[in-house]
Amino acid sequence: MLMIRQRTAARPDWDAELELTFEARSKSRLRCFTTAGEDVGLFLERGQPALADGDFLQAEDGRLVRVRARPEKLLHVTCTSAFELTRAAYHLGNRHVALQLGDGWLRLLDDYVLKDMLLQLGAQVEAIEAPFQPEQGAYGGGHHHSHAGEAEFSYAPKLHQFGVRK
Repeated sequence: MLMIRQRTAARPDWDAELELTFEARSKSRLRCFTTAGEDVGLFLERGQPALADGDFLQAEDGRLVRVRARPEKLLHVTCTSAFELTRAAYHLGNRHVALQLGDGWLRLLDDYVLKDMLLQLGAQVEAIEAPFQPEQGAYGGGHHHSHAGEAEFSYAPKLHQFGVRK
């Protein structure tokens, strides 16, 4: 089994590739397979952002592994005005839906309930298959909250200081 415990900087060449859905790229502990079929054990540091398309990993045996985002069934959302697109994003965000943002469009994982809601809001919704890379969120890394005293979680949250008072 190929063991991977760390991320590394991008390189022009690599030895293996992992093609993973967004859900799989969000996990720090995962058993998966390279595109060539080799068994992989992924043991990354917890609390980090999801792996992105094009990220690189360093295997314990020294090999470089490139991450590819696997195409997924998505809803591609457009609207006739910026206000309508903002309203659609607001309602999706209010439901804590992971969103990929583009210039004049939104993408989310295919869900018939959310599709119906978007259509009722006047959005145009197209079913597509494409890699999914949603926004990380305002606070950077992965999902976390206070675990005072637990060394693995004793890091300062990001962006919590909105203004400085003296």
